[in-house]
Amino acid sequence: MPTPHIAAQPGEFADTVLMPGDPLRARMIAEHYLSDVRQVNGIRNMLGYTGLYNGQPVSVMGSGMGIPSVSIYAHELFSQYGVERIVRVGSCGAVQPGIQVRDLVIALGASTDSAVNRKRLNGFDFAAIASYRLLQQVVRHADDAGQHVHVGNVFSADLFYEPDPGLFERMTRMGILAVEMEAAGLYGVAAELGKQALTVLTVSDHILTGEALSAEQRQLDFHAMMKLTLDALQGEPASDR
Repeated sequence: MPTPHIAAQPGEFADTVLMPGDPLRARMIAEHYLSDVRQVNGIRNMLGYTGLYNGQPVSVMGSGMGIPSVSIYAHELFSQYGVERIVRVGSCGAVQPGIQVRDLVIALGASTDSAVNRKRLNGFDFAAIASYRLLQQVVRHADDAGQHVHVGNVFSADLFYEPDPGLFERMTRMGILAVEMEAAGLYGVAAELGKQALTVLTVSDHILTGEALSAEQRQLDFHAMMKLTLDALQGEPASDR
């Protein structure tokens, strides 16, 4: 039955859900990549759709911005709709000199200034990491296709406008690849509920250099990320963690 934030009926979400932050981006993914599409959610304009990609059911729904928002939607999808895996597809800001705008980053782990995962582990640090099978599937597909990706730690920030610019220098020294706002929350929810999660990101700007993609460039590079992710997920059993 519907939840407080999702209006779909049981069975209307596929086992796999792609989650961009922007609900309009979710609509674009559904219209551009999926066939036999139907809208399954519209509460608070957080658009959700289910359709077919190469004959396999796939859903896509916006997550909103930040860890609290993605945590609500991921929790309800996992716990109330039988979703087995969620892949966040979004953008990030690079903090390593060897990463360029337009590059793809796959979040093996997600550091954060949020306290949500400490709360899950009674005040202790919880290592928010991707589900290995999903990670392996996407990285292997990228390797087979000759598509370079960066795999490692990202930082999920609670604040978009960071008041301490020195934090980015520390991230660089610690080997963090990029900054985004949702992965650590998504990984924590998946771990708590025994589900799968992964984050695949396009570098839209470089925090150290100030270089950034235009809106048109972001759109083109977003398609490269989506094609890689959707093709890589074909045939991967949802029950493998």
